[in-house]
Amino acid sequence: MALPPKDQLKIGFAHGAYRMAERFQLRNTGIAHFQVRAAEDLARQLPEADVLVVSMMWKNELADIARRLRLIQSISAGTDQYDKQLLRDRGVRVASAAGVNAQAVAEHSMAMILALSRRLPEARDNQHARHWRGMIGEIARREFELAGKTLLVVGMGRIGSRLVRLAKAFDMRVIATKRDPSTGAEGADAVAGTDRLHEVLGEADIVALTCPLTPQTQNLIDAAALAAMKPGAHLVNVARGRVVDDPALIRALQEGRLAAAALDVTCEEPLPASSPLWTMPNVLITPHTAGETQAYEDNVIDILLENLDRLWRGAPLRNEVV
Repeated sequence: MALPPKDQLKIGFAHGAYRMAERFQLRNTGIAHFQVRAAEDLARQLPEADVLVVSMMWKNELADIARRLRLIQSISAGTDQYDKQLLRDRGVRVASAAGVNAQAVAEHSMAMILALSRRLPEARDNQHARHWRGMIGEIARREFELAGKTLLVVGMGRIGSRLVRLAKAFDMRVIATKRDPSTGAEGADAVAGTDRLHEVLGEADIVALTCPLTPQTQNLIDAAALAAMKPGAHLVNVARGRVVDDPALIRALQEGRLAAAALDVTCEEPLPASSPLWTMPNVLITPHTAGETQAYEDNVIDILLENLDRLWRGAPLRNEVV
């Protein structure tokens, strides 16, 4: 079934926080739309929608009531939550928002790298405790400079490529892994195939995970990978929680083989209060907010409007998934 013409189209925006409809209204498209912020409201209004702009509020059982639905424009880059075969069978197209927050996530990654190198989490803890830390005599325990250190970027997509450029501005040596290293280094000093990950892990002072979650990357950083890392290295994860084996990570941190970790994502989200990661002094946690930016809604709407135009013209979608 084709997408209805503009004057007959209705778009549903479904997100608990993002102000999608408010920003869409400013575009003066004349397209009818509604915003829901709760699952029960989505279930009630979904039968009216030809297009749904959604992320984690989507549940695959909703396909049974989405009688008019022709397009799901994901608000997020990740699309694990969508049963792609089910939607294909129902004639529903799906596009991701890949790249919509690539700059924000790359900047967040760099902020985490800087925070760990300059021991900012410890400084914040000391501030709360009203404790003025003295100078450190033991050289290995002091803050360090990024210049000359080696950063390994695991995954050279939109985020990883931007992170490479940011790290080079700090005079870091940057190496990276990607599925096909023959496609170019994209500013990195060296690029290796993903099959050489354990080999290059030992070169890195800091490892940043920017890869997607796939069957191949689930538990990519397991006990063996952590053992291959340079003693005292730092790990930054802005990819997906399940790229890292959390119990193995906790052991490596507790045993001091890994000096510190900065995590924007965890295997279970929200991170359970019982997790030891919360209270580890060498762990910095942000609650899956690396991609948050004041421009987020407008960036998603840009992709949405482009994909509507593509559907009307019969062209492939931008970031097409189904």
